[in-house]
Amino acid sequence: MAATADYVFTRDFLDNNRINLMHFLWTKLFGYIVHPKIPTEAANLRVADVGTGTGIWLLDVQSSLKEAQLDGYDISFDAAPPSETLPSGVKFRQWDVREDVPDDLKGVYDIINVRFFAFVLLNDEIPRVVARLFSLLKPGGYLQWGEPDLESLRFDTTTPEVKTDNLRALFGLLSVQDPRLKPTWIDRLDNLFTETGFVEVERVTRDAPPHLAFIFHEAGLMIHDLIARKTKNEHMAAELKRLLPAAVEETRQGAYITSLRYLVVGKKP
Repeated sequence: MAATADYVFTRDFLDNNRINLMHFLWTKLFGYIVHPKIPTEAANLRVADVGTGTGIWLLDVQSSLKEAQLDGYDISFDAAPPSETLPSGVKFRQWDVREDVPDDLKGVYDIINVRFFAFVLLNDEIPRVVARLFSLLKPGGYLQWGEPDLESLRFDTTTPEVKTDNLRALFGLLSVQDPRLKPTWIDRLDNLFTETGFVEVERVTRDAPPHLAFIFHEAGLMIHDLIARKTKNEHMAAELKRLLPAAVEETRQGAYITSLRYLVVGKKP
């Protein structure tokens, strides 16, 4: 959701494939695209995906919401497919969630989806972002927001003798590279929903089984290569490039990083 120059990733075809893969892994883990408590049967639904990236969530949900108007918001569409390829009900529009909500978007949406802002927003930006999303919704509308909880991050191994030293060092570099890469707000997101005025707030927690956690981990390894290519910190880039092959080898031996994953759902009264 950040401007191209301020975005920690690369917005290229490799990053796009990472985003798309993560979407399908996330959907596999949770078992749905839209939380089952959110009603989707009404006519003329207005649905928004904020921080849409490649648009993959909209393009996937479109098959089950064919009559809905599906709008994707982001500050850059470098990652998105050409508009000529989009289904007729899908549209993109520029809007930065850190800026005020345009008047014509206030109170118009039935469903809003947000996901993977953990590496995008600063901790102190989150309350204002939740409030802006609240203002986008109609009364009775729902917000669902999914994130990995990086404070629950752990290093698992298939056998006790497998080493994780390089994976630990690699991940440790993230928190010193950019404050956005060490979010502390995710575990209290449901409380922020309630404080903003949402009702019927629910947090769904998933801990991926080992086979799926390992696939999530390998997809996540791409992040380090992307940051190494994007960062202007030459020492950081060199360290990432030095550690990544060793971390990959530890992965081959059976080491992987995993965490809890949350989906928070709330209704605007």
